[in-house]
Amino acid sequence: MRAVMIFFFLLIGLLMTVENAFAQSDWSFAATDRAGSRLLVSKSAPLVVAVIDTGADLLHPALKGAAWRNPGETGLDSQGRDKASNGIDDDGNGFIDDVSGWNFAGNDGFIHDSHGHGTHISGIINAVAPGVKLMTLKYYDPKSKGEDNLKALIQAIRYAVKMKADVINYSGGGFVPNLEERAAIREAEKKGILFVAAAGNEATNSDKRHFYPAGYDLNNILSVTAHDPRMDILPSSNYGTQTVHLAAPGAAVLSALPQGAWGAMTGTSQATAFVTGAACLLKTQRPDLSASELKAQLEDSARFETQMRGKVASAGRLDLRRTLALQDAGRSLSGYRLETYTVLRNKALMRSRLGSETSLK
Repeated sequence: MRAVMIFFFLLIGLLMTVENAFAQSDWSFAATDRAGSRLLVSKSAPLVVAVIDTGADLLHPALKGAAWRNPGETGLDSQGRDKASNGIDDDGNGFIDDVSGWNFAGNDGFIHDSHGHGTHISGIINAVAPGVKLMTLKYYDPKSKGEDNLKALIQAIRYAVKMKADVINYSGGGFVPNLEERAAIREAEKKGILFVAAAGNEATNSDKRHFYPAGYDLNNILSVTAHDPRMDILPSSNYGTQTVHLAAPGAAVLSALPQGAWGAMTGTSQATAFVTGAACLLKTQRPDLSASELKAQLEDSARFETQMRGKVASAGRLDLRRTLALQDAGRSLSGYRLETYTVLRNKALMRSRLGSETSLK
């Protein structure tokens, strides 16, 4: 059943309490060639990223100043009370005191992360694209039934659309499609919102066995798989030249964890967060890009890797410097493909071996 299969992809590594952990050498950030991205974001109006996950520890040093603030729940009401805590739906959107997002699992404004996955994902996005604003949409409750988590997910997607997020990051999924879920993402497509989705950690050929929501046939969905420091697709990651678009770092990625901690996680969730950050950088430079154009430019600027041939539509991995340099040069990235690159995108699939990825179900 689709609802039962909602899950996250993670492998928790060594916890760290070093405040400047991102300043340490980390292969994943070096692999994407992130140089120059900080300046790009700081000069532009902040973009809003809806992170649909387990919540976030917005008090973590890595997320300082990153929280989205709902303008309709900011300031004082007519009685001189703080709108953020007056118990009133000031903006009339159907949610009371949804200051920085909403908890769809608990139907309240408590979005703190007691699990860790959402904080980790938020930390990566903010590190790649500092200056973005994170709309925290908590939908997962380990004590809830799968059907309830799926319902909360759909509500979260629709909230992100209603509150005009620029990009949606979702790092979960399952093998059974759901019409309401697809319809919600279709609503995002109509509004020009890119939906970055994890390809999944089932070591599966997604062209033959679709993984959702990454596998829906919508132009605003960008499906992301994970690679390691050797630029190999992780054995545990899903792949497919028709349904998986891009690879990004996903092995032992260092990021924030609740209560000021740091740690490493592995999976397509982390890779998805890297691509979400990259999408924000690109949209900062070109706010006029539609979701499908944004998706195409991220794919077309991927750095080709021989071992990704036959496993990823772009036959390559995220390379921020390349993406932004080509954009700055004013080139049409959609017309930048080499003839050999186009051929490589249509190669037959290669089966990867079963990995040891763990999943939270």
